Amino acid sequence: MTAVCVMVLGTTSGAGKSWVATALCRYYARLGLKVAPFKAQNMSNNARVVAGLSGLEGEIGSAQYFQSLAAKSIPEVRMNPVLLKPEADTRSQVILMGEMNRELSDMPWRGRSEKVWPYICSALDALRAENDVIVIEGAGSPAEINLHASDIVNMRVALYVNARCLLVTDIDRGGAFAHLYGTWALLPNQERALIKGFVLNKFRGDAALLAPGPQMLEELTGIPVVATLPMWWQHGLSEEDGVFDDQSRSIGPVTKTVAVIAYPRISNLDEFQPLKNMPGLRLVWARTPSECVGADWIVLPGSKATASDMNWMRVQGLDHTIASHAAAGGCVLGICGGLQMLGEAMIDPHGIDGNAPGLGLLPLVTVFDREKTVKRRTVRFSQVKGPWAKLSNVSCEGYEIHHGQTKAHPAMVAQGHVAREVLAGLAWQNEAGNVLGCYLHGLFEDSSVLESLFGASASSLDAVFEGLADFLQTHVEGDVLSELVKKD
Repeated sequence: MTAVCVMVLGTTSGAGKSWVATALCRYYARLGLKVAPFKAQNMSNNARVVAGLSGLEGEIGSAQYFQSLAAKSIPEVRMNPVLLKPEADTRSQVILMGEMNRELSDMPWRGRSEKVWPYICSALDALRAENDVIVIEGAGSPAEINLHASDIVNMRVALYVNARCLLVTDIDRGGAFAHLYGTWALLPNQERALIKGFVLNKFRGDAALLAPGPQMLEELTGIPVVATLPMWWQHGLSEEDGVFDDQSRSIGPVTKTVAVIAYPRISNLDEFQPLKNMPGLRLVWARTPSECVGADWIVLPGSKATASDMNWMRVQGLDHTIASHAAAGGCVLGICGGLQMLGEAMIDPHGIDGNAPGLGLLPLVTVFDREKTVKRRTVRFSQVKGPWAKLSNVSCEGYEIHHGQTKAHPAMVAQGHVAREVLAGLAWQNEAGNVLGCYLHGLFEDSSVLESLFGASASSLDAVFEGLADFLQTHVEGDVLSELVKKD
């Protein structure tokens, strides 16, 4: 068995590749086909812990994790063999087949391609041998002529597997026909031949008004526009690349406002998607003190550069905002890097992240280790006090991804300042109970936690995947989707 490969390309980042690929995974899976997702190289600080090699656990991009669930397959590292986690504007940590690779991380960017290409081919070959359909996601644009020679994620992959490609563009940005034509025009002929259809995404209004644009584009390129997808804000899938949905929305009257601090190197922001789908909850991505005004909770999320993001918060004045909120009894939650920031200090003896004083809201100290902790966890909270008491004795699942090792601050313990440990080695709260820090990612994706804290649950992921597949099926013309996976 050698799988047919369907590839989703985009004219730009943010065009909608990830959610279209996710929808395709579910669409083909419910046809009874064995489906797996694939992205050769992903650049994102949104990562998940999945089955790795030799019995170990490893990391892949969150998009491929969700695509695998949509495909009804088990997420694993072969689905995203290379993950780049940006640590600064000019530096990324390289995850190869689920594991951090220090040699590749230290190499110049262009020098990595030929080193990782054999791993990409091996992973893709293995998945093709085990499945009926592989849904492949590209990255950025396939027509970046300055990157074409070192491409390992777009058309080089497409040519390797003779993929049937869809090219997606964001029509809401304007210039959609130019983006599609320009992308097509910049590709060599053998790569153009792989594109089977154009997709207009995020359209507002009457699709009939697009004429004669689609027809003219097909006359120029020989490629039809196979779908015009309406703008859809509430599909329930998190954004892959960043905080694009800065507008504050809620479902129904607002009863609680949660401000998530959106520092520059925020990581795993996708774990807050269920809060966006929670009735009565308003989620705010906060970058300034004014955006925290009126918040019931302030959340410090994960960070790929904890010390740097802590310093950024100080420059913005957010450190005072958070401290004042906590002093007034307001709820503060820190997750992973956010937990580390809540402590007294972050110490970096190995040059992993940087040294920095913390907010001093928990009597803890974090030391960054060379080795990274990457594991899935099933845990149970002990007795939790204060505003977080509803978490007492709640069992939940989540995952850890961190270099820091956090412990009680010895000098503060000697003075009688002790943080209450409410998850062994994973979560602590202050004496008043309103400040909680936790290493476990995925809390708000666990139905038991949502039910305990809010008395309600967000839409299940399965319902989200079904909705995506229904939406795609409704708006793609004719038998295009089934034709894409017909054997030659």
